[in-house]
Amino acid sequence: MKTIGLIGGMGWESSKLYYERLNKKVNEVLGGSHSAKIIMVSVDFDEIEKLTHAHHWEAIAQIVKNSANQLEQAGADMILLCTNLIHIVSDTIVENISVPFLHIADATGQLIQEHKAKKILLLGTKYTMEKDFYTKTLENDYGLEIIVPEARERAEIHTIIYKELLKGLFTQASKKTILEIIHKALKQGVEGVILGCTELPMLIKETDIDVPTYDTGAIHVDKAISMAINTH
Repeated sequence: MKTIGLIGGMGWESSKLYYERLNKKVNEVLGGSHSAKIIMVSVDFDEIEKLTHAHHWEAIAQIVKNSANQLEQAGADMILLCTNLIHIVSDTIVENISVPFLHIADATGQLIQEHKAKKILLLGTKYTMEKDFYTKTLENDYGLEIIVPEARERAEIHTIIYKELLKGLFTQASKKTILEIIHKALKQGVEGVILGCTELPMLIKETDIDVPTYDTGAIHVDKAISMAINTH
C-alpha cells in the first residue's frame, strides 16, 4: 500500500473528513484491520485566509509547496490537497515534487464523465466559481459544460462558506439559500451539482435534490485509495 500525503488545515473540518474517509475506504476495500498509510502536514488557516482575501496567491503557493516538500521528504508516495480552492496554485506543487499529485478536479471530472452527464452546476468559493483553474480542467479535459450561479448568488455562497462552514457552523437558513440557488439551476437543465468546497456536503446532502451531487472530497479520497492500493 502506498503512503498518501495530505496538505490539510484549510479548514481542519475537511481535513478531518479526509482522514476518516481514507481509513474507512481502505478498510472497506481490504477488510480485516487495515487502515490507510497517511502523512499529514496541516497549515494555519488564518494565514491562508488572509492571503486569499488579499489575492496573494504566490505566497500561498510557497506555503503549500513547502508542505508538499515536507510530505515527500517524509516518505509520501502521492500528494493531495484537502481543499478545492487552493488547487489554484497546484501547478507550483507539481513543479516542485517528484511524486504524483492528484488534482481534485481531475478525480471529479473522471467520475462525471463516467456518468455521461454534461451540464453541471459548480458551487464553491467565489474564486473556485469565477477563476478558471477548476472549470478549464472540467471543460477542456472532460468535455463538461460548467454552469455557475449569478454574481449575487456567488457572493452569498462565498459568505456562507467563510463565515459559517469553515468555522463548523451549519444552519438551516444557509441550507435553504443554497438549495434555492440549486433549484433555479435545475430549471436550466443542469444534470448534476459539484459541491466544490469540501465542507458543502456537510450542509447539502444528496437526498436534498433530484440530480446527482458530486462530493469532491469523497471523490478525491476514492481516487487516492484506488491509486494507493492499485485497484484503479
